[in-house]
Amino acid sequence: MLELDKKSTVKRRAFILEKLETDGQVDVNTLSSELQVSEVTIRNDLSKLEEKNMLIRARGGAIKLDRVGIDFALSDKNKQHYEEKKNIGQAAAQLVEEGDTIILDSGTTTLEIAKNLQKFTDLTVITNALNVANQLAEHKNANVIIPGGFLRKNSLSLVGSTAEESFRNYFCDKLFLAVDGLSTTHGLSTPNVEEAHLNRIMIQISKKVIVVADSSKFLKRSFAFIAPITEIDVVVTDAGILLEEQKKLENMGIQVIIA
Repeated sequence: MLELDKKSTVKRRAFILEKLETDGQVDVNTLSSELQVSEVTIRNDLSKLEEKNMLIRARGGAIKLDRVGIDFALSDKNKQHYEEKKNIGQAAAQLVEEGDTIILDSGTTTLEIAKNLQKFTDLTVITNALNVANQLAEHKNANVIIPGGFLRKNSLSLVGSTAEESFRNYFCDKLFLAVDGLSTTHGLSTPNVEEAHLNRIMIQISKKVIVVADSSKFLKRSFAFIAPITEIDVVVTDAGILLEEQKKLENMGIQVIIA
């Protein structure tokens, strides 16, 4: 049993944050037992910590709030949740139809979609991602359009005013959008402001918006806001999504596909 002064609110909340840092999530029942205080007290602690943006409340407990400004390189992202992304890419590719004009946003998950488009004989793909374009170069029947812009080396994506003006010249059937944060409260987000602005234009020119995100992206908020959750039509994710979040999305009229 922990030797912790149960009357010390500061020590108790510090313990909760330390456990979150280690485990990534906490639950009310366990904390109540370990700290020898009531579940009401623990819930109050979690609420106060959430008000200070130090965690995110979830059913029965809380999850860790990641730092919002981290912009990982693609080489690092490739190592994270690869199997989930691979399955999401395969499922998302099933939403593409012959004759479509689609946008593939930059990201490791959209790259997995590109790997599954070989069967199409009439397809136009617009992408600002060099790794995606490189993958599609092997697809002899795909028309690939790459906008100009400044190269972001972290994401191998083209951004800036030139890219934005180029995208405004098109109207597309489907957008496959990768995000770093997805929340029914805070919407869609990404670490880079220029990426976020370009993503908003992609949304504006697309008939259907499909977000591809593994379950680790849920209940997270990154630095730059892209759009409210109501702007999307479909979410393709993995079985790790919390049932509560899935129900919230479906109640908002958003289709959720579990890969």
